[in-house]
Amino acid sequence: MATQDSVYSDYTIVAPEMPAMFDGMKLAAVATVLYVIVRCLNLKSPTAAPDITYQDTPLNRFLLKSCPILTKEYIPPLLWGKSGHLQTALYGKMGRVSSPHPIGLRKYLPMQDGATATFDLFEPMGDHRTGDDVTMVICPGIGNHSEKHYIRTFVGHSQKEGYRCAVLNHLGALPNIELTSPRMFTYGCTWEFASMVGYIKKTFPHTHLIVVGFSLGGNIVCKFLGENRTNQERVLCCVSVCQGYSALRAQETFLQWDQCRRFYNFLMADNMKKIILSHRGSLFGSATKMEDSDLSRLYTATSLMQIDETIMRKFHGHNSLKEYYEKESCVHYIHNVDVPLLLVNSADDPLVHGSLLTIPRTLAEKKQNVIFALTLHGGHLGFFEGAVLVPQPLTWMDKVIVGYANAMCQWEKQKPPCQKSGNLSTPCPEEKAA
Repeated sequence: MATQDSVYSDYTIVAPEMPAMFDGMKLAAVATVLYVIVRCLNLKSPTAAPDITYQDTPLNRFLLKSCPILTKEYIPPLLWGKSGHLQTALYGKMGRVSSPHPIGLRKYLPMQDGATATFDLFEPMGDHRTGDDVTMVICPGIGNHSEKHYIRTFVGHSQKEGYRCAVLNHLGALPNIELTSPRMFTYGCTWEFASMVGYIKKTFPHTHLIVVGFSLGGNIVCKFLGENRTNQERVLCCVSVCQGYSALRAQETFLQWDQCRRFYNFLMADNMKKIILSHRGSLFGSATKMEDSDLSRLYTATSLMQIDETIMRKFHGHNSLKEYYEKESCVHYIHNVDVPLLLVNSADDPLVHGSLLTIPRTLAEKKQNVIFALTLHGGHLGFFEGAVLVPQPLTWMDKVIVGYANAMCQWEKQKPPCQKSGNLSTPCPEEKAA
């Protein structure tokens, strides 16, 4: 009996500990999940104002004072907005929240090589605050066009502020527009954008231009302005958001798994394949530069670099991928841009490696006309704002571009006539004396 009692007593000691052990395991599991959530959502990261690199000039002081959003704290949505991946994913999947549907006119511009460039023209909803005629000439991101939600949101906001908007549709990007030559958009070809800008200048001879580029579009607009200084005539300023500046340097980072860039590379390559294959009848055949073997390699491509090597570089006759990236990157032209230039990037952009950001920072340190704004959060073309979960329809990016443009228009308005943008006919008093 004593033995049995001891056995029973042992059980009475062990039994109460079992639930406690399971509770401990549950708590550990919950703690682990919470730790992963906090790390993945980057919840412990602080919010901060953008890191601004610029030279202390009267114009830059005026711009930063007149566009205070550039120097104020950017606050993303609390639960997910500090994750560059979620900001990027939400932009990629939804574009924007409650996007407007601006109504514009589609324009068709024949090119010398037989291609047909298209852009959409949206008139302002009211007078500009300065009373001047001002047009935003906009170049979207890779494979994008005027119907994308983030473009529609930006256009709608700009129209309300009194801006006319011209949005380039990248050659081959619109699903319902057939190619009229065996060529589509590339990383740095400025032909279609130049054609659109030329049309705007001719049709609206008194308008001032605000040049805006998103992602790949940022590379194109900066390259366009730097290729020839005559391209800068009547341009008040340029804004580039989330571009990578050098395709040659970026290609190395896109093969790395850091920040899941290799995965993003695969997704973008898959989207590019769909765009190219939707135009296979125009791009492949006996009368084109493409061969059947190129089409076979396209099907098996898993990265943008493979597609660029097989297809994209051949549209303009580049002999190698390195030559293609070198000649189509704005890093070799951007130092020729003399109009005020705002370059915006996000530190948590999973597509743009931090090493590439030395390019805009160094440029802003050397050139008085350049301001480089680096946000802590925002992802790639995200920049959502909101209290906790649901983002606001307008993003920080939309507000910054229009705010900077408004400040530039105000600066231009208060200048004497002889100093106004593109004025070559009215000499300043000192020029008369000379």
